[in-house]
Amino acid sequence: MKVIKRIFKILFKTLFWAFVASVFIVVVFKWVPVPITPLMLIRHTQDPSKQNHEGWEHDWVPIESISTNLQLAVICSEDQLFVKHNGFDIEAIEKAFDNNKKGKNIRGASTISQQTAKNVFLWPSRSWLRKGLEAYFTFLIELVWSKERIMEVYLNSIEMGPGIYGAEAASHYWFKKSAANLTRQEAATIAAILPSPLRYRANPATPYIQGRKTWIVNQMYFYGPLNYNNKNDQ
Repeated sequence: MKVIKRIFKILFKTLFWAFVASVFIVVVFKWVPVPITPLMLIRHTQDPSKQNHEGWEHDWVPIESISTNLQLAVICSEDQLFVKHNGFDIEAIEKAFDNNKKGKNIRGASTISQQTAKNVFLWPSRSWLRKGLEAYFTFLIELVWSKERIMEVYLNSIEMGPGIYGAEAASHYWFKKSAANLTRQEAATIAAILPSPLRYRANPATPYIQGRKTWIVNQMYFYGPLNYNNKNDQ
């Protein structure tokens, strides 16, 4: 019995301090730029030849220095309910579950909040443990961060090309300009490659990416002005 009690005591302490650490890091990243993500390290370790001589390009910029065109483009491409939901798109999750049962796959079940939680705090492989932790961190960042902060971290952390992470590095890599100056067309093209940024190119764009870009631009017009503060507006 003493051994069992000791094991449970160690387990409880481990879980407690893991919880404290997770809350602490989420609170810190509410204000502090995210310097590195697990994916950056994993990609560089898996295939260093695809990276530049420094390993990767990652230039953090505040959201005020990222064109609203790009912010709106990724919302229209990845998660059109981003400003309205609390981190999870229940309808998309149910649809993905139903299609998986039928042996089909569907994009879009993961929200921008979920992708941010995964990119910043977790590893990219699929498992029930990873999905569980992803849900936990999604809940935390939705609780502690604003929608605007989630978007800022998302656009500064995601993979946007070979060894290219974040909007500023991607803008210079694909269009030789800063993220603040991206046009609607350029922003939509970057958003179009996000499902597979190592497979697709934003410039020059393939016919497939051109088609996705056109669709995203149309969605941006339908969506209207971007407003993070009012969940009733779209």
